[in-house]
Amino acid sequence: MKRIITSVRKLPLELIFWIGALIGILRIDPYDTHHFSLCPLDNLGFSWCPGCGLGRSMSLLTRGDFQESWSMHPLAMFAFAVIIYRIFELIRNNKTIKHYG
Repeated sequence: MKRIITSVRKLPLELIFWIGALIGILRIDPYDTHHFSLCPLDNLGFSWCPGCGLGRSMSLLTRGDFQESWSMHPLAMFAFAVIIYRIFELIRNNKTIKHYG
C-alpha cells in the first residue's frame, strides 16, 4: 500500500486533473435536458458562451455519435485530441524523470 501511495504522489497534478476531466466527460449524459454547468457566463445568466456545449459534445463523441457531436460544438474533436495528446505527453515525460529521495 505504501508503494502505491508513493507512486501516486510522483504523478504530476496536471496529469491527475486531465484524467479526472476525461472521466467526468465520460460520465456526462449528453441527452439530459438539465445539466450541471461550471460555466461562469451561464451562471451569470448570459445565454451565449463560446465554450458551452463542449463537454456534452465530447461526451457524444465518446459514444460514437459524431454528427450530433459536430452539430453541438465543432471543436470537440480537436479538444478531445489535445487532451489525449497532453495526457500521453505527461506520462512520457514522467517516465523519463528520475525520482531521487
